[in-house]
Amino acid sequence: MNRFKNKIKNILIEYAKKNIFFRKLLRKARYIFGSLYYFIYYLFNKTDEYLVIFEAYLGRSYACSPKALYKAMLADEKYKTFHFIWAFNEPHTKESLLKNPNTSIVQYGSKEYYRTYAKAKYWISNSRIPEFIKKRNDQVYIQTWHGTPFKKIGFDVEYADTNAMCGLSELRKKNLIEAKRYSYMLSPSKFCTQKFISSFNLKALGKEDIIIEKGYPRNDFLFRYSQEDCKRVKDILGIKSDKKIALYAPTWRDDHHITGVGYVYDLGINFKKLQEELHEDYIILFRSHYFIANKFDFSEYNGFIIDTSEYEDVNELYIISDILITDYSSVFFDYANLKRPIIFYMYDLDKYQNHLRDFYIDLKDLPGNIIITQEKLIEEARAVLNTNFYNEKYIAFNNKYNYLDGRTTSNKVLDEFI
Repeated sequence: MNRFKNKIKNILIEYAKKNIFFRKLLRKARYIFGSLYYFIYYLFNKTDEYLVIFEAYLGRSYACSPKALYKAMLADEKYKTFHFIWAFNEPHTKESLLKNPNTSIVQYGSKEYYRTYAKAKYWISNSRIPEFIKKRNDQVYIQTWHGTPFKKIGFDVEYADTNAMCGLSELRKKNLIEAKRYSYMLSPSKFCTQKFISSFNLKALGKEDIIIEKGYPRNDFLFRYSQEDCKRVKDILGIKSDKKIALYAPTWRDDHHITGVGYVYDLGINFKKLQEELHEDYIILFRSHYFIANKFDFSEYNGFIIDTSEYEDVNELYIISDILITDYSSVFFDYANLKRPIIFYMYDLDKYQNHLRDFYIDLKDLPGNIIITQEKLIEEARAVLNTNFYNEKYIAFNNKYNYLDGRTTSNKVLDEFI
């Protein structure tokens, strides 16, 4: 039966990808039925002033700013009367959280999930929540987001129909529905505030003043971590070597989608060649974007490459990495707080910039060199640790984008909305 349902679902998705009218009709139907379903919970539950629901990356993780805000509330006596509920896709893997005071977990998308949203005074998420969840006037939705935008998002995207699952008008409508519910949105800089206002069309919604420009709570850890934390993370990953560690964290491509699988990623790199040239000096931590559905098998590389795509909190990978290699992911904004080398491997730069997303900032202002070929990437990986990488350009970058991050951002943010 499940196989038959999945087959029908895949057929509908494939047709929806090709037919925009059918796609819109399907999403409209889902929205209507979802709204009717949620209305039952909305109608029969009242707001609990001391209830908070957290979710990160659509229930995939215990991470990012929701995690930082949760931990800050746990540690603060003034929140001892609050009850905290986390939503996860696989709640059985997070049962260790139950040892924390006043903490519960629910299955993402379950009846209890919707009941919690209907009751919770505070909603804290770093990504979208289902469109049909309706917010009461006395409920507070804090959108922490999940990074400083480098590639254009929402209303700022200019190229039509480059996303395999969402046309330009649909993308903007999604952002509009989401932004209408926001009570607050977190920002780490003046630059980021401006981009959130434009990409979520906040000015047209009369919501320019909802931004809390205090820094990103999740980056508190980058100013607080200890050597014990580094040892703990290396032990989890089984790293016993004293070789340098490079974190390779590419993003997803809007036009790479396979029906029944999801967004996929073409590695764009020859790891065998990389191993031949760099295995004596480096260990590579590979981390794919959470949208990426395909799995990677690196067993043939004998520990040279470690797949950390399932490692929950990327901050813990940052602190053990000597350099970051990325393409168009926003991870480099956060990593720059550590003042370590960053390499931008943009092998498909022309296509990405001119046909998919384009960027908010001038590439010449990036805190590291842009590399187009793998040969140059190998050269840069060998050279960067021996150069003055933390130069005037890098310092100027941090002064513009990371000047608000620090040890106590979580507490500053909490004081703004509770």
